[in-house]
Amino acid sequence: MRYIWAIIWGFLLSNMIFYVLASMQGGSFNFPAAIIFGVIISAAAIVLGDGVITDSAEQ
Repeated sequence: MRYIWAIIWGFLLSNMIFYVLASMQGGSFNFPAAIIFGVIISAAAIVLGDGVITDSAEQ
């Protein structure tokens, strides 16, 4: 379930970032680029959450 939430939040936040930055620059919203960025953000969150960051109680 945490993978699903990581993917959902990654897509939502990346689309929000792309929309706000495009609005501030006066450009157009680039949906495919936002989706690709969402995949990268989601993968990074999953890798960091499972592999890199460890709980100090587990050691």
